[in-house]
Amino acid sequence: MDSSNPDQPSDVYARLLGETARIEWKELETFFARGVLLFVAPGIDLVSVAEAVANDDKVQVTAWLSAGHLQRMQAEHAADFVARNPELWAVVVSPWVLVQERSAHTGN
Repeated sequence: MDSSNPDQPSDVYARLLGETARIEWKELETFFARGVLLFVAPGIDLVSVAEAVANDDKVQVTAWLSAGHLQRMQAEHAADFVARNPELWAVVVSPWVLVQERSAHTGN
């Protein structure tokens, strides 16, 4: 494989993709309480956001923050997740845990 191929995911992206998993809100509550839970808006590639955080890509992370695509989990989101128990996916980029809701109709 040609590692310079721009169509190939980076090693960091591939590793984070392998570490991304479905999770229930109750398993994330302690991270929310500690203030280390980041919400990634639907439609944004969760693993790309995690990769940017892992690589300390300040320009891209700042752009997502400014656009509201990435934010610390707010109490309103947390209460909504408790009420609905949606399908969530998460990946850890220490000290952060990034979480995203996946809609029921998103599939492979």
